[in-house]
Amino acid sequence: MEQYDYIVVGGGSSGCVMAARLSEDPGVRVLLIESGRKDSDRFIHIPATFFKVVEKGRDIVAYVGEKSDLVNGRESFVLQGNVLGGGSSVNAMIYIRGQSHDYDNWAQMGNRGWSYADVLPVFRDLENNMEIADDFHGTTGPLHVSETNYHHPLSRAFIRAAQQTGVPYNPDFNGGQQEGVGFFQTTTHDGRRWSAAIAFLRDAEKRQNLNIMTEARVARLTFEGTRATGVELEDGRKFGAAGEVILCAGALETPRLLQLSGIGNAEELKAHGIDIVADVPGVGENFQDHLEVNVQCTTKDPVSLYREDKGIAAAKHMAQYLAFRTGILSSNVVESGGFVNVSGGDIPDVQFHVIPVMVGFVDRDPIEAHGMSVNPCVLRPQSRGTLKLRSGNPKDKPLFDAGSFSAPEDLEVMLRATKKTIDIYRAPALASLCNDFALPSPQAVNDDDALRDFIRQTAKTVYHPSGTAKMAPDTDPMGVVDSELRVRGVQGLRVADASVMPRLVSGNTNAPVMMIAERCARFVTGKESLLT
Repeated sequence: MEQYDYIVVGGGSSGCVMAARLSEDPGVRVLLIESGRKDSDRFIHIPATFFKVVEKGRDIVAYVGEKSDLVNGRESFVLQGNVLGGGSSVNAMIYIRGQSHDYDNWAQMGNRGWSYADVLPVFRDLENNMEIADDFHGTTGPLHVSETNYHHPLSRAFIRAAQQTGVPYNPDFNGGQQEGVGFFQTTTHDGRRWSAAIAFLRDAEKRQNLNIMTEARVARLTFEGTRATGVELEDGRKFGAAGEVILCAGALETPRLLQLSGIGNAEELKAHGIDIVADVPGVGENFQDHLEVNVQCTTKDPVSLYREDKGIAAAKHMAQYLAFRTGILSSNVVESGGFVNVSGGDIPDVQFHVIPVMVGFVDRDPIEAHGMSVNPCVLRPQSRGTLKLRSGNPKDKPLFDAGSFSAPEDLEVMLRATKKTIDIYRAPALASLCNDFALPSPQAVNDDDALRDFIRQTAKTVYHPSGTAKMAPDTDPMGVVDSELRVRGVQGLRVADASVMPRLVSGNTNAPVMMIAERCARFVTGKESLLT
């Protein structure tokens, strides 16, 4: 059995950070295991073509949740990156950290050392911002952050329309306040995607002490007593870890692996014939995700991105991009958006993602016409779901209940968010460009009950699963990891991905996940300690 000092399971955003940081010490051997392939598809690296990667399906994996009456009998589809770089290789590249309130709340829940004051320096250390240099932003880190050099007219029109409804303009959603509308900063550089694989692994993979294994699926972790000793792959190969195993597999795969390895609710695991290593009932509980609805209007003129990826138009865009790295293909498509409070509070509870074309769904084809989509999502959902085993067979799909709208207040926040979106469409800057509503129907936009049904029928994930191995103090019986991300009841095992979030952050999760991994690497190497 080949031996390493550290084994990192999962080569997504967090795994790339972990592997790069741990392998900085030439005296240790590091193994990074990724179930997907290398990030070699050219469409990964061209910002606007990420949707083609998703359409092909080669570099993503779909987790399908159980049908629920709360979403009109539909299944939940959560797509996750299954490629080196993970979500950072297939997402819309939006760079959002969340609100200071999110991290202060983590600390107030008993997670000492995770307040905003604690994590802000880590965000700054990771960041190389091309536009902003101030107390909130770094300029020397490996992660390039920039504004795209192309802004679609419909993206601009949304910003003007939202201001016409009273929403302030905000040039920096990661600065002193999140509220407002504007253009998102992105993880791009010189017109190309700057994924975690590019930012952290491209240099690290040249090191002799780092082995990156792709297209390899972990079946379970191995233990001697309660100490993690390595991993076993689905093909039977085993690898040992003299130091630690770090799970970076994501909020859907990490709890699955923990349970398959004997860490979870003891009664549930015994029912599947799994030997118990540690009774940790919180594993697979506390699932959270951002849900959005897709509010669409057709446009009066052919100004959207409809069919711009076809035929001669597509060839022209590609020629411009290859020659100059400019134009539509240098855009992340989801260029503008914002954050508002629709419930009368002091901080935003809704985020908008704006797309200058009418997009489809996993289970629904797009409307074939020129138009645009404004997608409001609920930032701090109260609903909770679960991710449990269907059997003890590692090849079986998990039993996944997304719990969408299990807390009724989430539906009401989404209703208010949808009505705010309708107001923005009716503001002069968009009303002058748009025809009638395509989704929801023109008859539904003034009827709250009809809008509630529209929400239940169409709400979809924003692909931000989290919380299934939550960080919590010892006093919380449902906690899975401590403040230094060590798994309860065992030794030599940590989790460093969105699973550990006790509550979902108010925004896109890619930047926070890299921050979590950076801190975990510092804990593992002793560069930082929260011990008194």
